[in-house]
Amino acid sequence: MSPPVRATIGDRAAAPSVLTPPTAGGLTWRPWTPADVPALAALMRAVQEADGRDWFTPAEEIAETFGAPAYETADTLVGLDADGTPLAYAHAEQFPTDGAGLLRVWLHGGVHPDRRGEGIGTELLAWASGRARQVLAASDGDPRLAGLPARIAVDLLDTDPPERRDLLRAGGFEPVRYYANLLRDLAAPVPAVGLEPPLRLVPWTDALEDAARLARNDAFRDHWGSQPRTAESWRAHRSSFARDWSFVVVDESVRYPGSEHEAPGDTTVAPGTPYVVGLHRAGRYEHDWATQGYTAGYTELLGVRRAYRGRRIAVALLTHALRVFADDGMQHAELDVDTDNPTGAPALYTRLGYTKSEGSTLYAIEL
Repeated sequence: MSPPVRATIGDRAAAPSVLTPPTAGGLTWRPWTPADVPALAALMRAVQEADGRDWFTPAEEIAETFGAPAYETADTLVGLDADGTPLAYAHAEQFPTDGAGLLRVWLHGGVHPDRRGEGIGTELLAWASGRARQVLAASDGDPRLAGLPARIAVDLLDTDPPERRDLLRAGGFEPVRYYANLLRDLAAPVPAVGLEPPLRLVPWTDALEDAARLARNDAFRDHWGSQPRTAESWRAHRSSFARDWSFVVVDESVRYPGSEHEAPGDTTVAPGTPYVVGLHRAGRYEHDWATQGYTAGYTELLGVRRAYRGRRIAVALLTHALRVFADDGMQHAELDVDTDNPTGAPALYTRLGYTKSEGSTLYAIEL
């Protein structure tokens, strides 16, 4: 029996032809501009502080939005009072579709704590969801994309106000995935874990960027919701990238061209480049250390090519990172993990002394 034919994304998205900005609260609405970055950073901090968070979105990350690979001006909205002060915001974040097996739009937004309870958040979520549906429906004309599944998603911390969950459920969102933020005290001893030749751990360099990207794409092919990263998207959102805390493992017996798992026609890696089989990419979020009450090295990505699993590459990368974090004066190591990670990563982190500090839930509308 042949599988059922999925309706095209144009039909499934049911996109509105016109988006109506919120009317609640009497604010004036328009898209973001680069000049808004400082005021948006202040608004987001006020929202996040009111929600009980101790980490915040810095101006540098907001500024990167405007250069993101799939960014469009129409994806953003800010509500201003009579004095021109931003009091509410939304962003329907698009992602590149090259090689994708899932179409995605992530929603971000918030209302200043002084203006909550006026219905602004409900109307803002409706606007953002409508924009997401428009973005997804725009893929309908591409035969490679029209039949793909699609997701509109929102991340919610466990500490966020309960009314936000009610808002999402009322908007058609359901919880679909759970994540844990983990901390590890760097005062505790770190085991020494070596690699057997021809495997070798080496620093992160510009010459290995795309080799690392292809290793990441292979490593995360079996992770829920993960999509391949293009050369452009891989280099985006790097304001907090910590090169000195980032490393790769190469197989010195192999040179590119790589394995059959590489994207056909990908010419981003020069022939003869060492074959990257594992990676640790780190972030330095120094702007959060004072409010969090500790310094930390953050592991943003830890992955191993599927053909190389079982050779202690991940533990070698992570223990090396722990030592480097500690040598740089950090008090903790930190990372986030999918609680249903298929590689057994949560067990690895537990063995290395990581413990849960907080959690989050992914709410989604699946189309």
